[in-house]
Amino acid sequence: MNHQQTRRQVLKGAAVTAVGSALAQAATAEAEAAPAAGHVPGSCTTPLAKDFPKVGGNYGNQNYSALTRINKGNLRRLGAAWVNRIEGGLTTGTNQSTAVAVDGVLYIESALGNVHAVDGATGVTRWVYRQTRGTLTRRGVAVGQGLVFTHGRGNWLIALDQQTGAVVWERQIGEYGNMEKVAVTYHDGLLHVGTHDGDRGAALAVNAADGEVVWHFWGAPGPGEFGNDTWEGTSWQTGGATPWLHPALDPELGLVYWTFGNARGSRSSQDGSERGGTNLFSSSIVAMEIKTGKYRWHFQSVHHGIWDMDNSMAPVLADVRIRGRMRKVVVYGSKSGMYLILDRTDGSAPLGIDEVPVPQDERQKTWPTQPFPRQGPWTEHRVVDQPLGTSVPGDPNRAVPNYVQGKLYDPHWDVPVLSIPGHGGGACWNHQSFSHSTGLVYTGFGYVAAAHSLTEASNGLRPPGEYLTGGVVAVDVSTNRVRWKRRMPYSLAHGNGILTTGANLGFIGQPDGNLLCLDAENGRELWRFQCGAAISSSPIMYEVDGEQYVAVYAGGTGIPYGDSAPRGDFLWAFKLGGDVPPAPTPPAPVVRRPVSGGPVEGSTVGNKVVLARTYNATTGQVSAVESTAVNAMAPTHLRVPVGTTVTFVNPADNVNTHGATQFFEGLFDFRLEPGQSATYTFQRRGEYFFNDCFSPRPTGKIEVY
Repeated sequence: MNHQQTRRQVLKGAAVTAVGSALAQAATAEAEAAPAAGHVPGSCTTPLAKDFPKVGGNYGNQNYSALTRINKGNLRRLGAAWVNRIEGGLTTGTNQSTAVAVDGVLYIESALGNVHAVDGATGVTRWVYRQTRGTLTRRGVAVGQGLVFTHGRGNWLIALDQQTGAVVWERQIGEYGNMEKVAVTYHDGLLHVGTHDGDRGAALAVNAADGEVVWHFWGAPGPGEFGNDTWEGTSWQTGGATPWLHPALDPELGLVYWTFGNARGSRSSQDGSERGGTNLFSSSIVAMEIKTGKYRWHFQSVHHGIWDMDNSMAPVLADVRIRGRMRKVVVYGSKSGMYLILDRTDGSAPLGIDEVPVPQDERQKTWPTQPFPRQGPWTEHRVVDQPLGTSVPGDPNRAVPNYVQGKLYDPHWDVPVLSIPGHGGGACWNHQSFSHSTGLVYTGFGYVAAAHSLTEASNGLRPPGEYLTGGVVAVDVSTNRVRWKRRMPYSLAHGNGILTTGANLGFIGQPDGNLLCLDAENGRELWRFQCGAAISSSPIMYEVDGEQYVAVYAGGTGIPYGDSAPRGDFLWAFKLGGDVPPAPTPPAPVVRRPVSGGPVEGSTVGNKVVLARTYNATTGQVSAVESTAVNAMAPTHLRVPVGTTVTFVNPADNVNTHGATQFFEGLFDFRLEPGQSATYTFQRRGEYFFNDCFSPRPTGKIEVY
């Protein structure tokens, strides 16, 4: 019996037909005829026109606008109509909030957690709510029944008067986990709110009139709840499974769709040894009744996860033609780099999903199979082993040397296993878009390989020295096949949402501050504009007094480029004929993962690097203890002028052979027994990373100036 016959087929599908042009035309016409009031249309898949009233656009999170006045024929005339430095020129902080537009007013949260109401036509600030509980990470407000809803640090929900910003009510909700950065979603008198980054989290429905919790749904079920038996012992209590991105809703079916994050454990999300079972509802999408929270169906995309590879995307709903008939589907899947196309009425898979056997490790209590769409992924699932000294940087999935290399869902224990897409790669927490015009779903993504092992306290090591890049991919929802894929210079997986329009345009911001417009049909770049700071939010489109605008907030965040990503507080709006000049170009993000520790002048340490030892920059002392920590190069970052000879030393009192493998140029690859040393003379300016052959985690860099 062959592999195809032995694998367990859970859900079956067949070949399908593409979305017809008549469907796209009908959807556009429906949107243009839809009421233009400041509320989300009743259908979850009705394309938007005048307003962009919630994060994700409509209830289906389609991030699509049917407006067509800005198009390929006049795109060269698109310019900035206005810019508002909403915090007066702030250049620090974490900015992950996406604006919403209701009745000609934009609502946006700053890095300080303040809420700003800005006139969509003029850019003038109408009112500001100033956060009283300290700064916090936010991803977007909700607007409904004359109120604007936001968070406050300490698990507070806050309702503001839509016209004035005055506080109408505040409610602290503390028993369900951390409740700050998940965008709030309003529908029919309820706020749908998720919790994040905790031992246990829940999806909540809250009364929009007073903040009282109406129902909750735990990501890790407790005793007596469906799914509790999928957790070993009491491991559910620290199981994680938090819903840290906003849901989608289908009011016609009466369902809300929440995605729950990765499983955690008593020690690490990398450690599954004490939580046997599939660990529901970690890495799952769950459909529940909007009004009651009653469970209807679920699909788990990673069983018993030990990789932090949760598919935690805000799900995208679409109506597409499959096998000749219209199907109501939900598009699910993010970090794993593949889409799971599910029928949103019952969770079945019209295109087929197979449970495929994967390698096992009894110590990790791994699950024997993992689900894969029959059509395959939209990104690579194994790192590329390119020889050192070949072209640099080479393939974006190029493996850092000396690591054990694996593929998606290979198990690990105490030895780091390097694989992709990685917990920060694929399509992590950016917003995705479904176009009614093309029938494609679009996402930015990242190439961010990660090394998983029990040596990592949290969710895996992004190896220092690797290149962190990415791209944009377009997938046909009716077939789950890639239509086009474009590699980009930066990772676009962390808040870099994409907006598509009825004119077949796709807008997406980059960490270097550039807002790009791509041809939605083939990915070709058509237009760009420098916004002054990294963009970690989604562009939106709206209309005021017959004028159509594109808006984006450029503020920046630390993932994945740390402090090298430029920060700001730029809220921009663009229209045809806009003449506000671009912002000054900020320093570009550093695309190579930095080493741990700041620069040390070679002259202060005798132009010497001590292997497998840590370094105290304050005292200049080298540790006396052999180490395999990431910072176990003493020092990790050495600065020397051109022509300097650097000595690499393995101390005599080290027990193990250690080395210095320079990548990716392949300038040297020393293997040194205890007491041995080697030298290399650097003749060219640049930065040269190296790691240890004994354990690849310790990584250093020689900066040559």
